[in-house]
This record gives sequence, C-alpha cells and structure tokens, in this order.
Amino acid sequence: MKNIRNFSIIAHIDHGKSTLADRIIQECGAISNREMSSQVMDTMDIEKERGITIKAQSVRLEYNLDGVDYILNLIDTPGHVDFSYEVSRSLSSCEGVLLVVDATQGVEAQTIANVYIALENNLEIIPVINKIDLSAANPKQVKDEIENTIGLDCSEAMEVSAKSGIGIRELIETIIKKIPPPNGNPSSPLKALIYDSWFDSYLGALALVRVIDGEINIEDEILIFSTQKSHKVLNLMYPHPLYPKKTNSIKCGEIGIVSLGLKQVNDIAVGDTMTLAKSPTANAIAGFKPAKPFVFAGIYPISTDKFEDLRDALNKLQLNDASLSFEPETSIALGFGFRIGFLGLLHMEVIKERLEREFGLDLIATAPTVPYNVYLTNGDMVVVQNPSQLPPEQNISRIEEPYVRASVITPSEFLGNIIGLLTSRRGVQEKMQYLNESRVMLTYLMPTNEIIMDFYDKLKSCTKGYASFDYEDVGYKEGDLIKLDIKVAGDVVDALSIIVARQKAYEKGRNLVSTIKEIIPRQLFEVAIQASIGNKVIARETIKSMGKNVTAKCYGGDITRKRKLLEKQKEGKKRLKSIGKVEIPQDAFLAVLKID
Repeated sequence: MKNIRNFSIIAHIDHGKSTLADRIIQECGAISNREMSSQVMDTMDIEKERGITIKAQSVRLEYNLDGVDYILNLIDTPGHVDFSYEVSRSLSSCEGVLLVVDATQGVEAQTIANVYIALENNLEIIPVINKIDLSAANPKQVKDEIENTIGLDCSEAMEVSAKSGIGIRELIETIIKKIPPPNGNPSSPLKALIYDSWFDSYLGALALVRVIDGEINIEDEILIFSTQKSHKVLNLMYPHPLYPKKTNSIKCGEIGIVSLGLKQVNDIAVGDTMTLAKSPTANAIAGFKPAKPFVFAGIYPISTDKFEDLRDALNKLQLNDASLSFEPETSIALGFGFRIGFLGLLHMEVIKERLEREFGLDLIATAPTVPYNVYLTNGDMVVVQNPSQLPPEQNISRIEEPYVRASVITPSEFLGNIIGLLTSRRGVQEKMQYLNESRVMLTYLMPTNEIIMDFYDKLKSCTKGYASFDYEDVGYKEGDLIKLDIKVAGDVVDALSIIVARQKAYEKGRNLVSTIKEIIPRQLFEVAIQASIGNKVIARETIKSMGKNVTAKCYGGDITRKRKLLEKQKEGKKRLKSIGKVEIPQDAFLAVLKID
C-alpha cells in the first residue's frame, strides 16, 4: 500500500486537464507513441470534438522512481459545473489532487468550486501552472492569484506545459513525494466506494470502485448497501487507457473494475458502498446521495411514429448515464414525447446531440424549466416540472422556486455590464471581492429559472468572453410567479407556456409574440398570436392573411360589384379560420430560449 498513489486532476474548462493526463500516461509508458492519440481518456466523439470531458475516466499507471515501482491511479474529472457531483465522488476516492490553472487565464470560477470540494475531503493539493510555453503566460501573477483567492501556498507550485511535455517528469516525482499513500486497513471487513459505473454490451453493468478497507476477490459474494442485494463477483479488472487488464483481486487502497453480471446501472449507483455479504461492514461510506436533475425539458420526435425509437434510445443511454431520468408526456402541439431531467444545460445539449447522432433521430426540445414546489390552498404540496401542469391560480397558496449561489469572475472593466445583467435576472448581491487590481469575483443569489435560458451566452457577450461562471444549489425560496400562455389562432400551445416572475410577464409576453409572429408563415386567413395570463390577454400580434386579389377582374364599373366580391372572400376566410389549423414550425419552440 505504501507504493500506491491515488490522485485526480481538477481544473476549469479548457485549462488542459485531458492534455496533462495524456502526457502523464505517455511519461509512464502505459501507451506506446504509435497507439497514442490526443485526449486518449475521452472516449466519446462529442468529447473530442468539443474538447471537453463529460465522463470521468480512470487509469492505472506504473512508474519507477529510484528503483522502486509505484502504482499511480489517475482520475481525469469533468470541468463543467453540470458534472460537479461526479467530481465530488471521484475526489472522495483520492488522497491528493493536481489543481491545474492556465498560466494565461488565471483562477476561474470552477477552479474555486473544485478546490472547495478537495478541501472538504482533506486532500493534498498540488498547484500546477499549465501552458507556460505560451507568449501570454504569466506564471508569477497566477501564483499570486491562487494564494490570494484560495489561500494555497504556491512557492513550490509546478510549472508545466502539457502540450510540449515541459516539467511532466518532475510533476510525477512530486506526486509520488507529496501525495500520501492510502491509509485503509487490509484486515478489516471489505468497504469499497463505487465512484463510477457504466454498461458494457458483453459484461453488463460495471462498477469502478476504490477499495478503502479489506479486499475484493473473484467469486466473493458482494452486498450493495443502498439496495441491500447481494451478487457474486464474476470478473475483476484494472483500468487501462486502451483496454482493461484482468486480475484476481483488488487489494486495499487500489482502484479497479468489478463485474457482477447486472443488467441495470441503477443497481450500482455512483457514491454507493460495496461490502462482503458474509461479514458486512457496519456503516456505509458517508456522502451517498443520488444525482438530482436540475433542469427539465420536453424532447419530442419530429415524426410522431418515432416515439418508440426515442424510448429505446433513452433506455440505452440511461444504461451509461444513471443521472438521466425521463417519463412519457403528451403535448397538444407536439404529440407524444418525454419529459427528461438533466444535470444542467450542457448535459441537456450533450444528451440531445447523442440521441440525434447515435440513434439517427430528428428531435425537438422545448424550453428548459426547473422544478417548482407549489403549495395549494388545501394544504397539499405538488412538484411542478412542466408549466402546463401548474394548477389554476385560485388554487395556489404560494410557489417556491429553486435558487443558486452564482460566482462570476470577470475583468474589472466589465463590472458594470455584469452587475446590470445579474440585477436584471433578479440576482441579489452577497459579496464582491477584488482578486487583484484587474479581476473581480462577484457572488449573487439568483433564481435558477433565470440562469437556465440564455444567461451564459449573455454573460460571455457582455464581457467579450472573459468572464467565468459557476453555481451551487442553495434550496428553495418563495417567488411571485405566474404561468404565461401563448395562444395561436385562439388555441393555447402548451409547449410554448412558461413560468415567469410577475414583474417580467408583460415584457416577456410582448417579446415572445413578436418573435413568434416572424416565424409562423402567413396563412390564407388572419392569425392572432396572443400572450395571456389566465384569461387576460397581455400582448397580441396579428399575422396578416395571404389574400387573393378577387377584384382584379373588375375594370371600373360600380363599386358595389367590388364590395360584393370582397364580402364573399371575407365569408370564405371566416369559414377557413374555423376549420383551418396553423402549422407551427420548430423554430417557434426555440424562440422561447432566445427572448431577453
């Protein structure tokens, strides 16, 4: 055990985590140069294309220092805020972390959030300044920033370039010297933390575990704490960048893959505890709670006959992503589809793209919403995820909406723009702190509803892309909220309904009807587009009819002849209107996302 080092890499998005992992793998000789590819631990096409890590990946490496063989277990974590639960589980299975900070950009919002998770787990933190070979790099300023913002001593911070390989060997030696070995008890009853799980077509559901006490052997009878079900161990493997390596046992302090022949990933939830069925440990590893959906959206197939294909695709995706939750729902405008719970907006984008790409589906997504706690006048409480489920206003006593604590780090020149944006989104300032003479950190309490639409895009555009953003859930608060309905030709389009703050309803209604007016094509009859709160119409736009010139054949003559033709046309349009149906294009449903 004294030669094992379990460590993770944490950083803000795009600060070079995956590239640094590539260089460490190469330096340890786990993969030959011929087999090496960039972002070798990112297995999905979307990850490679976007340059982001969506799924945490682990790898077991061997390194010889001064004639002693060491085992390095490296976990590459996602950098995006949507996957912070996965980061926290990964960090609880380590003894140390590499805190990677870009030498050109400095400390960002997600850097600070991940450091706090590492500090909660009492981990050894090694600051690593990356991209020092770039001309804009300023390692000294970044070190000062880390010391001032986070309070870490950076006098011995490592300076590396993950792209060119500068300082990688020294970094590995520092990991071996500074990060402590695991401190479990090999003779105690088995206690292992499941910190990742996925589905394999041949082996079934696989659990990636960190053995804290005891050891796991093939043929052992394993008990899963949350389900209280026992299963036999069929296979044990060590993770490797290209293919898992088989082993007969995973010893105390090690990381390995356990195959129990299960058909559902839900049976081995991330954060759960494994123990031996014959001599179980008394208590589970603390901190287990299922991943909670943060954002909900309706996803519908454009062809209604593809509903069953969408169900199959979601079931297959759920095998590899246990945080995905969905239930069927129907919409008058869109037909049959699913209400899906996501960890955040990036998670929603990735899932929709994977459904379209991997399963060949054409999909339409409704505007994302958050879950509201609605207290009724009869004392009951219902959770509403879809605006169309909101009870009538006279039955509602109060509505509580989820809030987040948002942290924004920005160059001070954009401070006025950002304060204006945060205030317009119902944000309440908690703290403002200068990190150095040119960078400021703002902390605001904000309704989640205000950040899930286009907040991130607006933040980037009003700061020329320099601001970074992070948030954490802080529970529910009462809000003055109402449902805003959109009527097209007199009919409510349920997929366009949104829940908004009362003071913003008129402005949102006006913006929405004027946007939709530009999108819906003209019909042979006049179409009214209305925004309403209950039965009260608060905004209206009219799409003029596409008329035929029925008086073209009248050359002069009596005006009554023309009038008679126009009246006849008017009657025909009325009849058309009563039987006509307005086709709403896909862009109209996305218009909700684009309004200010």
